[in-house]
Amino acid sequence: MVLYYLLPKNTRWFLLLLASYFFYGFWKIEYLSLIVISTTTDYFAARLIYSSKAQVKRKLALAFSLSMNLGLLAFFKYSGWFIEDVANPVGLLGDDVSLKLMRFMSFALPVGISFYTFQTMGYTIDVYYGKATPERNPLKFALFVSYFPQLVAGPIERFNTLMPQLNREVSYDYRNIQHGARYILYGLFIKMCIADNLAPIVDQIFNQPDIASSSQLVWGMILFGLQIYSDFHGYSLIAIGVAKLMGVDLMKNFDAPYSSLSIREFWSRWHISLSTWFRDYLFIPLGGSRVSTLKLTVNIMAVFLISGLWHGANWTFVVWGALHGLAYLGERWFLSSDTKNTLSVPRWIATMAVVFIAWIFFRSDSINDATLYIARMFAWESGSLSISWDPVLISLLGLFLLSDIHFRNRDFDEWLQTKSSLQRWSVYGLLIFCTTALSGTVNHPFIYFQF
Repeated sequence: MVLYYLLPKNTRWFLLLLASYFFYGFWKIEYLSLIVISTTTDYFAARLIYSSKAQVKRKLALAFSLSMNLGLLAFFKYSGWFIEDVANPVGLLGDDVSLKLMRFMSFALPVGISFYTFQTMGYTIDVYYGKATPERNPLKFALFVSYFPQLVAGPIERFNTLMPQLNREVSYDYRNIQHGARYILYGLFIKMCIADNLAPIVDQIFNQPDIASSSQLVWGMILFGLQIYSDFHGYSLIAIGVAKLMGVDLMKNFDAPYSSLSIREFWSRWHISLSTWFRDYLFIPLGGSRVSTLKLTVNIMAVFLISGLWHGANWTFVVWGALHGLAYLGERWFLSSDTKNTLSVPRWIATMAVVFIAWIFFRSDSINDATLYIARMFAWESGSLSISWDPVLISLLGLFLLSDIHFRNRDFDEWLQTKSSLQRWSVYGLLIFCTTALSGTVNHPFIYFQF
């Protein structure tokens, strides 16, 4: 950051590009080639789409872009799953061929591939529909694709929002440092004190559901929902804060999703950058809401199933997406307009029941594990699993939940800005103390790094 502000304004973007490539290459340098392929493909495809008057050429360029990006995503993320769970059960491949293919494809999943491929595909689609003008400088476009704060887990940014900020010559402003540091500090607290302390308990319950009691399984379900939220929300806040240090505003990715009164509202508050991406680049092109009831039903289920599959190569993610899709359709079909404005508590309970039961499939390694977990949870059986409940963790969790409710439709940074200097520094001191003294003792990678 110091070097960023010491450099001439018109050269800072190049430092960010070098930092972004170093950041990703530090994990696995050979996978930088995938970002280069996506960047090169979409740079030239967008230029061709923009310059060509022939609709056939425009469509071919768009198809090439989508095929390359989705092809890379499919090969690295879904090929092993397809061979093992789809092709083998129906006998498409022999055992010997399957074994050789699985050995060949035993590579690590490239971190963040689902995020940067969606971001760069969104750019090409925007150019095709005339919503964006292509970037002329290939290196600046490479920065848009690889911008390090949000490269590996979002938020998934739009070209027209992020690129102008990366092109802008930013002057040093202490307020950017102030606001950015607040987001980072709050994000670290949520991730290290909440998510990382919940992780061992969640792992213990989900790894041994056969000896856990029904009440412990209920708590495991609830705590995982809180863990994944605090883990991903924490990362998003850190990403927003790091970008803000350099004068770049990233979009808000979460807004108190567990206060939602419907599945539709939940998805307007959870992983906002992904849900709006699917809305704009999949649901609306399929016809949106202005289609027949049957087609609307198919479109909604398609979006949720693809959203589930986006999260991982496992049938558990497909079921997770299907449950949300069915609940979403159920609300459209059976929830009258009068009911939507009343019965807030029952609606909240019903919404959270769907969300948290669906999390069981999201967290489980297989459908069998998830069904065993749910069956034992509703059997009201006793168990022999011993769990230690830390009163400090319970206190931190309570503090987090209260603050999350308080910041519904608000912003932590903006709220803190209205407080006196004494109040602000009291909050800073509390967060710094908790992060340094009460954080989890075992390192748990960000959950969404695997997507």
